[in-house]
Amino acid sequence: MRPLWTGEAIAEATSGALSAPFAVSGVAFDSREVTPGDLFVAMRGEAADGHDYAARARAAGAAGMLVERPVEGPHVRVPDSLEGLVALGRAARARTYAKIVGVTGSAGKTGTKEALFHAFDRMSFGAAHRSLKSYNNHVGVPLSLARMPAETRYGIFEMGMNHEGELRALTALVRPHVAVVTTIAPAHIEYFGTEAKIAQAKAEIFEGLVEGGTAIIPHDSPHRDLLVKAAEPYAAQIVTFGFEKGADVRAVEAVPAEHDGTLVSAQLPGAQLSFTLSMPGRHWIANSLAVLAAVQAAGGDLAVAGLALARLPGMPGRGERRRIRTADGGEALLIDEAYNANPASMAATLAQLGEERGGRRIAILGAMKELGAQSAALHAGLAGPVLAADVDRLLLVGEEMAPLGKAVEGRIDVELTATASDAIVRAATMLKDGDVVLVKGSNSVGLSRLVTALSAETV
Repeated sequence: MRPLWTGEAIAEATSGALSAPFAVSGVAFDSREVTPGDLFVAMRGEAADGHDYAARARAAGAAGMLVERPVEGPHVRVPDSLEGLVALGRAARARTYAKIVGVTGSAGKTGTKEALFHAFDRMSFGAAHRSLKSYNNHVGVPLSLARMPAETRYGIFEMGMNHEGELRALTALVRPHVAVVTTIAPAHIEYFGTEAKIAQAKAEIFEGLVEGGTAIIPHDSPHRDLLVKAAEPYAAQIVTFGFEKGADVRAVEAVPAEHDGTLVSAQLPGAQLSFTLSMPGRHWIANSLAVLAAVQAAGGDLAVAGLALARLPGMPGRGERRRIRTADGGEALLIDEAYNANPASMAATLAQLGEERGGRRIAILGAMKELGAQSAALHAGLAGPVLAADVDRLLLVGEEMAPLGKAVEGRIDVELTATASDAIVRAATMLKDGDVVLVKGSNSVGLSRLVTALSAETV
């Protein structure tokens, strides 16, 4: 089996000094995630120095290391390990003939990336590669590139940002053939001030498009024209997706299907496709339209993409659905959206909660972070989606959620808790047979712990 990298190739890519020959089958920068055959990248951080964990990485099976100072075992020494990782990612991109898709957006980018991977992996018989987890920043993107085998046929990379200029640097590394913006919402608005400025920062992804590349843009967004104008200097083609007439890729019809899915009929340039989407919700329909647009732009097989969308697995923290035991001996449906949250994704998942059938609708919502001076207004603004979803009981976590509690007080049963630990105690006794429970909040609130606790006894 061909190695992912040889020590010689790593040294050439990074202009580093090779201590002894080696070959690796993977790349990791966290010693706790090292598996046998990996390259361990020892980086210096604010809280820790990766070099101090070189022995642990070697014991876990690291076959070689990228380091700034000599360590025991085969290694490549460079002046700066992070810059070395970036150089390795750049070399991985340069050596591949794969079609590359870059994905960004205020919400839905991880789900869209995963759906694209499943589509391309199915049509390439396992020759697709994507960013794992949410590795979408200045470390995660070069790491994901460095992990890409030379034989890859399709590469899908998620790119995130919370400051101007960050996406410009990432897209210059990824150099996508297709650049997707899923949606624009006031995520990280603390650092930008307005949604329009967020849209401008997201539009930086188009600057990295290779010659002849395609920009995929949300047609229904109020920032569509801004995105189109930003893409025009870099994209040979601009394709929009959405529900409204005029979208290049449009959902003509969407009706509920068995097993919580949706049957979608979509119109594309020169094609029509009817498919079953395994994930429920209007936001997932929008994601699927972006997927189809990107697959068509990359020359992929739309029919195979439709099959992949029908078999998308649930993702922990991003819409996974599971049946859990309740204190009264019954069972409830738990919708796990605990990984992250912003006003747009909150509204989308609450709308889906309103479509669920069963007993009580319970929303356990954690604070949304990085909203700056608009935090109170944006939290209070969730009152509309909460009431429209006919939520029966609302459990709020974090002091930022207080404005929402006040906005709905007297109209629904609402309770505010300070921490996820407090919410775990309350939720354990609150749930009853037949309940439908949505759990969503910013990752730092820690509601994933609540999901784990509630899921201790799955049905």
